[in-house]
Amino acid sequence: MIALVTGASSGIGEATARLLAREHDARLILVARREERLKALAAQLGDATVIAADLTDAGAPERIAAVVEAEHGRLDLLVNNAGASWHGSFEDGGWDNVQRTMELNFDAQVRVTEALLPLLRRSAPSAIVNVTSTAGRVARGGSGAYSASKFALSGWTDALAYEEAAHGVHVGMVLPGFVATEGFPQTQLVGRLWTRWIVSTPERVAEAIADAGPGGRAERYVPRAYWVVAALRIVAPRLVRRLLGGRAADGMAPPDAVDRRHK
Repeated sequence: MIALVTGASSGIGEATARLLAREHDARLILVARREERLKALAAQLGDATVIAADLTDAGAPERIAAVVEAEHGRLDLLVNNAGASWHGSFEDGGWDNVQRTMELNFDAQVRVTEALLPLLRRSAPSAIVNVTSTAGRVARGGSGAYSASKFALSGWTDALAYEEAAHGVHVGMVLPGFVATEGFPQTQLVGRLWTRWIVSTPERVAEAIADAGPGGRAERYVPRAYWVVAALRIVAPRLVRRLLGGRAADGMAPPDAVDRRHK
C-alpha cells in the first residue's frame, strides 16, 4: 500500500504514519513543512519518501504529485491531515483570519486532492481520508474561522464521496474533538476529572483514520460520543447555543487544532 500523509511531522499526522507503517507492505510518503522532522521520522519508519512542502504554495500540489508518480507510480491512500487554527473572534481577526485559515484548512486540501486524484483513480480501489473536526459540525465562539474551514471541508468531503464512488475511490472523514498535541496540550481539560474524558490522543485519531481508509467507514468521531453533540446541533440548536454560551472557553484550543508552527 502506498499512503501519503500530510502534516506528518507531528501530532495526528505522525501518529498516522507510524500506525500505517506497521502494515507489512506499506510505503509511506510524508509531507509537511519541517524537513528535518520528516527525515527523522522516515529514518525510524524505514522505507518512506519525504516531501518538504508548504501546502499553501502555488506549485506544491503539482510538485507532490510529480514525486509520487515518479517514485511510486500509484497511490492507494491519501490522508489530508494538515491544518491549523488561529484563535480569536471575528471582531479581532476579521476577514484576514478567515482567509488564512481557509487557505490552509480547506483550499490546500482541495488542491492537493485535485492533483493526486488521477493517481488515486488509477490505483482503485483506493481511498481519501479527510481529517475535519467536530468544529466542522458544531461551532463555538472564538473559533469561527476554524469552524468555517472545517464545515467547508466536511461538506466537500460528503460530496466527493458520492462523486468518486463510481471510480472506486472511497472517501472517508474523521472528526476529532479535543486532542492533546505538542502545540495544544489541553492542560485545563486534562487536569479536570469531569472534562478529561473529552480529550483524545493522536494515536486514537490515527486508528480512526485507518478505519476510514480503503473500504472502511464513511465517518468517525473521536471520541465516538462526540456524535451526540453534532446530532443535538440539528435537533436542538437553541439548546446547543445555550450550552456553549456563544463564547470559547478560556485556555481551550478548538477541537483537534494544531498550531501551524508544529506542522
